[in-house]
Amino acid sequence: MTIELKNVTRRFSAVEALRDVSLTFEAGKIYGLLGNNGAGKSTMMNLIGGRLLPSAGQVLLDGEPAADSTRALSGLFLMNEGSMFPEDMRVQRAFDWAARFRPAFDRAEADALARQFELNERTRVSKLSTGYGSIFKLILALASNADCLLLDEPVLGLDAQHREMFYKLLLEKYAKNGCTVIFSTHLISEAAPLVERAVILRRGRVLRDAPVEELTAGAYTVSGPAAAVDAYLAGRRVLSESAVGGLRSAAVEGEPEDVPAGLEVSGLELQDLYIALMEQEDRK
Repeated sequence: MTIELKNVTRRFSAVEALRDVSLTFEAGKIYGLLGNNGAGKSTMMNLIGGRLLPSAGQVLLDGEPAADSTRALSGLFLMNEGSMFPEDMRVQRAFDWAARFRPAFDRAEADALARQFELNERTRVSKLSTGYGSIFKLILALASNADCLLLDEPVLGLDAQHREMFYKLLLEKYAKNGCTVIFSTHLISEAAPLVERAVILRRGRVLRDAPVEELTAGAYTVSGPAAAVDAYLAGRRVLSESAVGGLRSAAVEGEPEDVPAGLEVSGLELQDLYIALMEQEDRK
C-alpha cells in the first residue's frame, strides 16, 4: 500500500500538530517514524488510519482519499495507545471479533502468538498490564495480515526479551507478506536494524526523510583536543558539540575531508544522528 500526504495540516484548537506536510510512504518498505514528544507522530498515524481528518491537505491510500476509501482502510491496521474493546471483553473474545471483521485475520496465528508471549486469553482486556496490553495489540496487528501496519510505540512496556521476540516476528511477517510497515519508537538504537527509511518529525514538520544508510553516511563525529577540533570545525555544518576537560567531540554534517593528524573520526548511528539533529533544532 502506498500512502501519500499532500500539504497536510492538522490543528487542535490553536495548536498545529502537523504543518503543511508532504510525504510519501512507498509500498513494501519498513519506515521508522521518529520525533520527540509532541512532534506529530501519533497525529500522522491517526490521519493515515482515518481516525482523524486533516484540517487542510489530503491523505491518499493507493491514490484514494483515506476518509472515503473503505477498501484501502480495510487493508490497514493501526495499533496505538487506545483500546477499541469493551472493558469486560476477554482476550479470546477480542480475537474472535477480529476474525469476524477482518477476513485476512489468522485466528490460529493469534492463538500461537498468545502462547509464545504467554498471554492468557481468558484475561479481560481492561485487566492487562501495560506490557501485556501492548502484546495483545501486537498480536492483533501481526495476525491481521494487513497490507499496511501502523504501529505507534508498539513496544511500550515490553521487557527486553519480548521486544526482541516482536522485532523478529515483525521481520518474519514483512518477509512473508511484503507489507508496508510504519512504526514510531523512542528506542531508536534497538529498532534501527529494522528500519529501511527514517522520517524524522520536529514540531509538526518533516526534518529528514531518507534511507537510513543515506542519513548516517551524511554525517560523522570528530573528536580530539579542543583547540584542534575547534579549528577543524570552522566553516563546517556542526550538528552538536560536547566537551570533557580539554577534549571536544562534535557531530558534523557532510563527509570528513582534510582531517588533521591527532583528530579521530567515526561514523554516526541513527540514534546519535537523531540526537544531534534534535540538539541543533533546540538551538534555533
